[in-house]
Amino acid sequence: MTTALPGVATLQARFATELPELAEPWQAAATPSPRLLVLNEPLAADLGLDVERLGSAEGIGLLTGTELPPGSTPVAQAYAGHQFGGFTKLGDGRALLLGEVTDIHGNLRDLHLKGSGRTPHARGGDGLAAVGPMLREYVVSEAMHALGIPTTRSLAVVATGRDIRRETVLPGAVLARVASSHLRVGSFQYAQAIRDDDLLRRLADHAIARHHPAAAAAPEPYLAFYRAVVAAQADLVAQWMLVGFVHGVMNTDNMTISGETIDYGPCAFLDVFEPATVFSSIDQGGRYAYANQPGAAEWNLARFAEALLPLFADETERAVEIASEALASFRTAYDAAWFAGMLKKLGLAPNPAVDAQGLANEVLDLLRSNHVDHTTFWRHLGAAARGDAEPVRGLFLDLPAIDAWLARWRALGPDADAMDRVNPVHIPRNHLVEEALAAATVGDLAPLHQLIDAVRSPFNVRPGFERYAEAAPDDFGQYQTFCGT
Repeated sequence: MTTALPGVATLQARFATELPELAEPWQAAATPSPRLLVLNEPLAADLGLDVERLGSAEGIGLLTGTELPPGSTPVAQAYAGHQFGGFTKLGDGRALLLGEVTDIHGNLRDLHLKGSGRTPHARGGDGLAAVGPMLREYVVSEAMHALGIPTTRSLAVVATGRDIRRETVLPGAVLARVASSHLRVGSFQYAQAIRDDDLLRRLADHAIARHHPAAAAAPEPYLAFYRAVVAAQADLVAQWMLVGFVHGVMNTDNMTISGETIDYGPCAFLDVFEPATVFSSIDQGGRYAYANQPGAAEWNLARFAEALLPLFADETERAVEIASEALASFRTAYDAAWFAGMLKKLGLAPNPAVDAQGLANEVLDLLRSNHVDHTTFWRHLGAAARGDAEPVRGLFLDLPAIDAWLARWRALGPDADAMDRVNPVHIPRNHLVEEALAAATVGDLAPLHQLIDAVRSPFNVRPGFERYAEAAPDDFGQYQTFCGT
């Protein structure tokens, strides 16, 4: 089924049609006084949508789900998940999948809403979202995209004109999000939980066709599919670690089958390099701390394997052996991806005669013990490769240690230009994100647009953007983020 959208694209309903057990037809809540806050014009164009019409009443109706083309099939997706280690049945409690769009490159992409009202999966929640958290997702997902890290993307944020109650009364908003799909580990866990092997097989076939088509031709397609997801997640989490990104809520329902980052709730980038950093207000035990993210991903993939066991072999014991062997590839793939990325950050070519792993670990220990800003260090290191070590030295208290490290590293001939292509100047620095969100919540969007402009050009030094490259002020304090529900 396809229906016309504002522009040249059409809205499809493949997920709803092929997997009706996971698709609850539902309608978005009314928006009393909708107002477009921010529209991702490059993404809209990439989707084949008419930018001008998206800003009209018709377009805002699409972006809030309140005025959809005739024949549209918006659905709340059902899934399950381990949340902080505890299993539960979940689903889109405040979200709707409007359908799929084929973009101008021929790729199928989900059009999805967040904060569009209560659904049957709301579990007592109000189904709404506030302006601040939805704009956070917009900013951080655009930053991740600009950094080249696989991610869902934000198409628009629309203020609804409805106040919502959290700790205080806040203005409400709907986020329109685009993804390769919203299939997640939790989707397969749902099929496992209801013991529906037919649904599990159809879900796997749907995911293979959409994300990992090469698996279909493999001798054991479901095992090849699992291995492909393991590899994609290993690469993704390595990229998070290299830029200092902390997801904050790595539950199994937030791990995509596509290998895209999803659900920018209590997320943030490191300020000072501290492996134990936790930004989420609800992660009291540090389960999803920065340093724990590779282990959390591996744990999630073990749960994914458990859900797929009926597809690996008829005998459970044999299926477990197959899954365990495949899961073992995660750590090897992650280590390889992280190390390759670290070599690029250091500006070094692979060289078996050089202990680059030891060099990397040593400097990370120095960053931690000297409380050095992560992003600033890596960018200043490029200047050191050009002969000016003072910006880097100025970050450290232990000068003899960093001087000794710099001498060994510079003797290897690092490529400064290559370093500048992977070590960003601009990330969504936490103090700037909070400044922009606070202003936007009271109606001033100028700081938000300036921040978006900065993070969309992460590797370039630009006149007038100096403050966007500066570390957080000393009085910024311990940073906490919230999921927004």
